[in-house]
Amino acid sequence: MKLVRARVTDFKSIDDSGWVDIDAVTSMVGKNESGKTAFLGALKRLNPVDGDQEFELKDFPRKGYVRYRRQHEANPTTAVSAVMTLSDEEREEVASQIGDGVILSDEIVVSKNYKNELIWEFDMDEGAMVQHLLNGADLPPELANHAGKADSVMELLRTLEALDVKPVAVGRLITSIYDQFSERSSRDIVESALYSKMPKFVYFDEYSTMHGRISIQDMLKRVDAGEDLSESDRTFMSLLALVGADLDDLQNQTNYEYMKAELESASISISDEMFEYWAQNKQLRVEFDLSAADPNDVPPLNEGTILHVRIWNNRHRVSVPFDDRSKGFVWFFSFLTYFSSIEEQEDCDLVLLLDEPGLNLHALAQHDFLRFIDERLAPKHQVVYTTHSPFMINLNHLDRIRTVQDVDDRGTVISSDTLSNDQDTVFPLQVALGHNLAHTLFLAPHCLMVNSAADLIYLQILGEICASKGYQRLDPRWVVIPVGNADNLPMFVSLLGENYVSVAVLMDVTPKNKEKMDLINKNSIIQRNNPVKWVEVQKIRTADIEDIFEPAFYLKLVNESYEMELMEPVSMKAISAKDPRIALRLEAHFEAENLAGGHFDSYRPAAWLLENHARLRQEISDDAIERAVSMFQRVNSLLPHDNIANGLGGHHIVNGRNGNNGGAGRPNGRPNGANGSAANGNGRSKAPVFTL
Repeated sequence: MKLVRARVTDFKSIDDSGWVDIDAVTSMVGKNESGKTAFLGALKRLNPVDGDQEFELKDFPRKGYVRYRRQHEANPTTAVSAVMTLSDEEREEVASQIGDGVILSDEIVVSKNYKNELIWEFDMDEGAMVQHLLNGADLPPELANHAGKADSVMELLRTLEALDVKPVAVGRLITSIYDQFSERSSRDIVESALYSKMPKFVYFDEYSTMHGRISIQDMLKRVDAGEDLSESDRTFMSLLALVGADLDDLQNQTNYEYMKAELESASISISDEMFEYWAQNKQLRVEFDLSAADPNDVPPLNEGTILHVRIWNNRHRVSVPFDDRSKGFVWFFSFLTYFSSIEEQEDCDLVLLLDEPGLNLHALAQHDFLRFIDERLAPKHQVVYTTHSPFMINLNHLDRIRTVQDVDDRGTVISSDTLSNDQDTVFPLQVALGHNLAHTLFLAPHCLMVNSAADLIYLQILGEICASKGYQRLDPRWVVIPVGNADNLPMFVSLLGENYVSVAVLMDVTPKNKEKMDLINKNSIIQRNNPVKWVEVQKIRTADIEDIFEPAFYLKLVNESYEMELMEPVSMKAISAKDPRIALRLEAHFEAENLAGGHFDSYRPAAWLLENHARLRQEISDDAIERAVSMFQRVNSLLPHDNIANGLGGHHIVNGRNGNNGGAGRPNGRPNGANGSAANGNGRSKAPVFTL
């Protein structure tokens, strides 16, 4: 059976989770204490693989506990419900037992209440069950036709018993009906057939990790006394089941060499499978040993036989107790042990409920575990896991994600709609998306680093204007990365690794910034094969990208975008400070006059230009366009010269020189005045000359 949807009601922090769609892999994301574990805890009780997990009155939400306790016996509340579907193969197997066409529902609902009773909901045709019984009875045709008019098994029985003459086949059929239906109804038999196909739920969390030392004598006492075993003890017992050993064998150390060989064989088998998905350190292995207890040790490790589980590190050639080191490895090994044992023993579908899997795994190891889920677990079993780690979110399958949120007056609510959740709940998703975006950017072979998102807007708008006039724009091979400011450059450059071919920085070249870049290029640890190139926005003076525009035009953008916060427009006279960069002058003015809270946001004028570019682009001067074209030429010249995509329909311009065809009727592929004019073609310019 496949689990399609699940719903938890009146269980711990959950009043009503709502129906939650369950896929082959389902990821439940939410804050601590949001109710993720409660959902898994209720789900596992539906049909636990251990067979002894039941709902108890203490699990009922406290706010309604007293009221519910009075009605519990007469009207037990449903705690968990699940919608399931049968596969085609399972339908055929069930049909062979109870008859073809008996089960009419495509989906079957099974619930469990606080009395731990299973309640099934499905439509059935008992007449089809009657036909199934008759088909296997070998009755004479005339009797089969007569009895086949019955709509129920009990009606069939009455029809057969009313016959004056009962052939041997009729007697056998009557006996068979009494054997099967004397204590169970037709529906009970169908439910029993469905229950045999119901998946078993396997729960595993951090507390299920094996310990490094186990007292066999203490374990024997607790097992013989029928005590509940801890999750950790269950994992250990799974290991014994996997190797076909029992506690008595270990306690008496019967055939020591044989027992150790079996344990080591299991360890090797599990480790080999694990290392397909464990890239962190392949020098580890798990070792087992048996010894007599040390009387001076703490109880219960001070008597009987002790099983030691240790991790051997081949690189350092030392071993450590299993639960003292490498907690991520310990968790992964324990899970594989537990899962492998259950998979071997249970001949049915499994639903694996993993509570915060890989909590102690490194971020890359968590990514490996996601691959393990997809490649090893999901093809055979369904997986539902909880997490608040961004590295346990598979961004290739965002449809798997269910957000879990504890809502005031509603309790835990689970949804596939991320838009309706608070920022804390979706924060792991935001981090995962941000990490993925950054990873994608840093895999680009050509990276251009700029100050801010405003630079991205200006590069786009200026590029479109230049291209519309037949000039060069920013080559689309560049991936533009806003880094904030030059102080952040070392970190961003270090993140690039050796993936890039070209890296350039489009910022103002101050002595301090130049010193930073020299240090990056000379760093012996990073050892860059390709030095990072610095491109100035304007060569003749200190400038930001905003200084490409005429000051009056940029000031217009500022005044229009800040119209609601300004008592009167900012004038050129008001920002007549010495700093040549207009953005810095505006920052100083806004702070001094306490405008807009004393803070000038350079993104707002850029966003305003983007929103109103159809109107404002006509006011951008030719000189500004010339400066933009020159800037694009210098940046693009840093790229490999083959097949430069410059938006000119095949024009090839390197460092502003004429390539294949020139540009839009201009001999040097430049606008008038940008290092060469169409009028004279002599390479002279009335605009400043820009060089690298």
